[in-house]
Amino acid sequence: MSRLFAALVRHGDYHQLEDTPSAHQPFPLNTDGEGHARRAAEIVAEIVGQHGWSLLPVFNTSRMLRAWQTARIMADELERMDIVSSPITLQSFDELAERCVGSAANLTRKQIEEAVRQDPRFNDLPSDWKTNGHVQLPFQGAESLMQSGHRVATYLIRVMSELAPTVDTDSLKVFVGHGASIRHAAYHLGVMDYDEVKKYSMSHGKPVILEYFADDYWKHVAGEWKIRSQYNDRIDRRKAE
Repeated sequence: MSRLFAALVRHGDYHQLEDTPSAHQPFPLNTDGEGHARRAAEIVAEIVGQHGWSLLPVFNTSRMLRAWQTARIMADELERMDIVSSPITLQSFDELAERCVGSAANLTRKQIEEAVRQDPRFNDLPSDWKTNGHVQLPFQGAESLMQSGHRVATYLIRVMSELAPTVDTDSLKVFVGHGASIRHAAYHLGVMDYDEVKKYSMSHGKPVILEYFADDYWKHVAGEWKIRSQYNDRIDRRKAE
């Protein structure tokens, strides 16, 4: 039976509003981000060539511009390298979005905390509300990081389970989305413990490769998660001691 793999790619760096937790910002990649996308294409080409996999010619992305642009640049680079025999098309999906903060979208962290403080229905937010996977802002349309991960994981399972019976060679499917929702999806897929979700992040444009099995079992086979800065700081301090 042919094997099926998912390349999970975090979009490249982009023109982001300062101190604004919402990931639903409609801004394009910056110059560094375009470079991240080209590097992602190089990594995919290396992996496909090394293992002799077929690259499926449809890339799935979130609807955020930065994810779509990352996928478009990757596709153009891979076509130029003759990695695929037909043009790569892009399809965008709500399910691959980053965690939504609902009606607090594109407010600064201070503005969000003040809005909660001024609303008599709500308690003040915990200090770690941005990174705590279980905290859901009390605004319409908001979700927790764990909920966003479950959404992405459910989507990945559906897409890969539908693809699995159709491939006749070992194949790689590319998904371009967002670091936090992908990381929390990895927890729901069983390839990362919850403590690891806090420890790791994703580098821009560096794919993490998971293998999908028919019983909805997943295995991390290539690509590295990025250690979050606070953990790097702790490691450096221990070394200094």
